[in-house]
Amino acid sequence: MFYFYRIFSKILCKVDNSDKKIIVIGRQYGGTGRKTGRALAETLGLPYFDKEIINKVSASYGYDPDILHRADEKKPSPFRSMLLGKYGVMDMYATSPLSRESLYEAQTNVIRQICNENGCVIVGRTADYIMRDHPGLVSVFIHAPREWRAQNLIRRGEATSIQDALLKIKKADSDREGYYNYFTGRKWGTADNYHLTIDASQLSTDDMVDMIARYVGFRKNIK
Repeated sequence: MFYFYRIFSKILCKVDNSDKKIIVIGRQYGGTGRKTGRALAETLGLPYFDKEIINKVSASYGYDPDILHRADEKKPSPFRSMLLGKYGVMDMYATSPLSRESLYEAQTNVIRQICNENGCVIVGRTADYIMRDHPGLVSVFIHAPREWRAQNLIRRGEATSIQDALLKIKKADSDREGYYNYFTGRKWGTADNYHLTIDASQLSTDDMVDMIARYVGFRKNIK
C-alpha cells in the first residue's frame, strides 16, 4: 500500500510543483533526519539541500568552505556574545565578513534564493524560521530518545560505544540548539515551532516519508 502511495506522491508533486512546497526538517543528532530528508526529496521529486547550502554560500560569497563547515550550525561563543552585547567591544568583528553573524546572513540569502527558485527539501540551518512567511512551508522536527539515537550512531559506524555515542549526541544537540535559539529567538525542538514532530524510534524511514508526504498533500486544501 505504501509503495503505491509513494509512486502516487511523485506524480502528484510533479503536477503541483508550481506551488513551491518548502519542506524543512529539523532534527536531533542520530535521529535519521538527514536520511528521511533525502528519501522525502526523492519521493516528491524535489531538490535536496543540506551541506550543499554551504557549497552555494562558498561559491556565491567567496568564503573558504572549511571556515563555513567549522561554523555550520554553531552559535558564537557565549563570551564573545557577552562582550558584544554588554560592552560593544567587538563590533568590528561582528560586522566582519568572517563573523558568525555575517556568515549566517549570507546563508540566509542563499536559502531564500533556493526557496524562491523552486520547491525543495532543506535539512536544518534554521530554514523553517527563515522561510516562516512562505505559504508553502511545511516544517518538521524529527526526534528520538537518546539511547535509541546512540544505538543508531553505533549501527552507522559513527560511534564505538554507547558512552561515545551519548557524548557526541550531547555536543551536537547542544550546538544545534544554541545556534537555532541564538539566531531565531525561538526554542529549538519546541512543538509550537513546527507543523509536525515525529519520534523516529517509532517509525521506519519509509513510514516517516509517507507521513510527511501525506501532510504536504493535505496542506494543498488549506486556504
